[in-house]
Amino acid sequence: MEQLNETKVVAHLPDVGRVTKGGSFVVNWPTKVIHIGSGLPVAAEPKVPGWKSPLDLACILLSLPLWLPLMLLLMLITRISSPGPVFYRQKRVGLGGRHFFIWKFRTMKVNTQTQSHERYFEELMRANCAMTKLDTHGDPRLAPFGRILRASGLDELPQIFNVLCGEMSLVGPRPCLPNEFAKYEPWQRERVNALPGLTGLWQVSGKNKTTFREMIRMDVAYLNNISILFDLQIMLRTGATIARELFESRQVARCILQNPSS
Repeated sequence: MEQLNETKVVAHLPDVGRVTKGGSFVVNWPTKVIHIGSGLPVAAEPKVPGWKSPLDLACILLSLPLWLPLMLLLMLITRISSPGPVFYRQKRVGLGGRHFFIWKFRTMKVNTQTQSHERYFEELMRANCAMTKLDTHGDPRLAPFGRILRASGLDELPQIFNVLCGEMSLVGPRPCLPNEFAKYEPWQRERVNALPGLTGLWQVSGKNKTTFREMIRMDVAYLNNISILFDLQIMLRTGATIARELFESRQVARCILQNPSS
């Protein structure tokens, strides 16, 4: 634990939080660790500012004319394109290490095994290399339109209901799987001291081009610099990020069609 006292993160983001003159902020991780109901140690003092829930509710209501028709359209597309349920439910780790179920649009065929995804992510955690998605270059298990939904992140849209239930926020670290959390180092468990989010600093700062440790550092940096302005800036950047990921996904799909043997 002594090494954690010397650990610092320098993240570059313009005009956000406690920003230094050079356009960066330095984060020191706390070292106090407690044990909670899951049986795994997490850093103490989960942070949920009082403004979080009102801001989330206001943004959801103001954007209702945008996300509700989109959600209905995606529900229809999922239902028509692939037999089976529209939604997919999965256990994740939330605030303070507590488990809850997130809702997603189903992007894979019914009865598809997910163990390969779990093993792949565990390898990414060990190798600490760029977290490229396993299905980036095609996956026969994906349902029609599944690749587009996953590439854009629109498969996560139903988690708006998790936000309304108070289990998530619009902005925060992405909720991890319980088996992933079990392999976290003590300092990495600091990320569960914030409500998990639909989007976050990691999503708008490289996402799958970053390493696992870089993702954790961004999550902890967000936790230590959380503010209304920070959340609003991340929300505004999310739209541009989705558009860029859709464009990159189309480029990859075009390459696959031109070089099917690869």
